[in-house]
Amino acid sequence: MKIAVLGAGAFGTSLAIHIARQHPVVMWTRNHEHLTAMRETRANRLYLEGFDFPAKLQLEGDLRAAMQQADLILSVVPTAGLRHVLREIRESGCRAPVVWACKGLEAFSAKLLFEVAADELPAGHACGALSGPSFAKELAAGLPTALTLASRDADFARDAAALLHANHLRVYSSNDVVGVAVGGALKNVIAIAAGICDGMSFGSNARAALITRGLAEITRFGIALGAKSETMMGLAGAGDLILTCTGDLSRNRQVGLRLARGETLDAILGGLGHVAEGVHTAREVCSRAHKLGIEMPITQQVHQVLSEGLAPRAAVENLLNREQKAEVY
Repeated sequence: MKIAVLGAGAFGTSLAIHIARQHPVVMWTRNHEHLTAMRETRANRLYLEGFDFPAKLQLEGDLRAAMQQADLILSVVPTAGLRHVLREIRESGCRAPVVWACKGLEAFSAKLLFEVAADELPAGHACGALSGPSFAKELAAGLPTALTLASRDADFARDAAALLHANHLRVYSSNDVVGVAVGGALKNVIAIAAGICDGMSFGSNARAALITRGLAEITRFGIALGAKSETMMGLAGAGDLILTCTGDLSRNRQVGLRLARGETLDAILGGLGHVAEGVHTAREVCSRAHKLGIEMPITQQVHQVLSEGLAPRAAVENLLNREQKAEVY
């Protein structure tokens, strides 16, 4: 069983390390300097310092060569690059099943990633999404982790989950692609809000309230698109949300913390070194929520902070000053 991992960021590398403990893996990157460094050191010191590559993990700079004879393709490129990678897979004629592990909405189209896949992959091409609470460093270190693999093809979801499920990584299968996509994308936006909340020292009460009401927004959005409400309570929903809003390894939470300290967004993103998907997702969620007629006050305030220059403290005051009403989900 040969697995192709497309993308050599932190999470792609951690998945490749995990899988290569059992199966042959080829990890692809388009950055030739990064490729050369990884080949020389047998490690990814740029994005995942401290973890040597297993013997079964090989590296490739040619995308089509990486996919040759693959039994499964794991795309772990950022959301902005997924469409291009899927198009390359289609044009290559490769029919290996595809699972993506990025989370977000595509910029400007506001499409969720299963919708991008439907645009680019041939009809009937087996595909799905891998999501859930998972920091790359903890997965690579062999700490216990649980994820959800979702596909509309229940048999494929079950088989792909079983392939990745081993040792410290527990993988559940699901047929709710919509719910898994929504949970994975929107939790990043709420995590920015949680970072702002903590950066202003508003305390544990406020953080708990924000996470809970954020989950209500995510659930409303998901159900409007056909997601199952129980998925929002699972690993890809509440689980990923809690981790991303509270864990210090969360890039999106770090964006919020630094905004609260008065740093500019450009400076934060320039020094982050990794993609914080929530920054771009907030705008697209607001656009789609408006079309769906869904009220998402936390997401809207985050969008205004990120894109319209609203001060973080003013955003919090706007939320606190909203009209009192019954709690709804």
